[in-house]
Amino acid sequence: MDRNPASIAGKIVVITGGGTGIGAATAERFAADGARVVVVGRRRPPLERVSASVGAHVIVADAADSASARAAIKEVLAAYGRLDVLVANAGGHGFAPVRDTDDSAWEAALRSNLTTAFVMAREALPALIESRGQIVVISSLAGLFAGPAVAGYTVGKHALIGLTRSMARDYGRHGVRVNAVCPGWVQTPMADEEMDEFAHQARLGSREHAYETVTRDIPLKRPAQPSEIASVVRFLGSAESSYVTGAVILADGGAHIVDVPTLAFEHAGM
Repeated sequence: MDRNPASIAGKIVVITGGGTGIGAATAERFAADGARVVVVGRRRPPLERVSASVGAHVIVADAADSASARAAIKEVLAAYGRLDVLVANAGGHGFAPVRDTDDSAWEAALRSNLTTAFVMAREALPALIESRGQIVVISSLAGLFAGPAVAGYTVGKHALIGLTRSMARDYGRHGVRVNAVCPGWVQTPMADEEMDEFAHQARLGSREHAYETVTRDIPLKRPAQPSEIASVVRFLGSAESSYVTGAVILADGGAHIVDVPTLAFEHAGM
């Protein structure tokens, strides 16, 4: 038996959406602990930047496309002979209310936020069963609650939690653990763009003021850094979490504990 059950040194970790934000930070976190990291994404330049920083193996692939995902897993197995952890992080799209979401936008939202995880997990499962590995699905606080005018994103992130639980139920008997992480606001390039737009629309003056505004009602009163979410992912992808499966871990600064109807009292200084 391994005398250091928390060790992930030498583990093979595949991260979709690995070129920026949470994916890039997760690659850095696993690499720092000695894992062999593979970053997967559709755009080569950001993946190459991560590779230059942490020595990750780069695979340009579309995680939502069966043939592309299958080829990516085949490349991983050819290079390393095994797969231990899949981090299903790819996502985006779906930022409109239902009336303003046409068929193509709806399909893009589900493809980006749900199909990427489903297809990549399906292709990776035979190798993960062999290694008794882990899948970590990156959902969102939007997987539990609904923000304004983000119908496709909200539905996709909710569905990821169902996918997590279904896989945990079906493959736990094979030694595969599957868990989901639900971040709140995280200071990533995608969130920065949202904050820039919010700052412009609300006349807040700066991105920093926008972040302060959207986090003022959560207990920690700030957005997360990608590295903070990466630490949660690393825990779920290691033997430290050996009896955790089917869990939904919120990393949202305490946003989910806030009783929204009582915010009026706090804003009134009561």
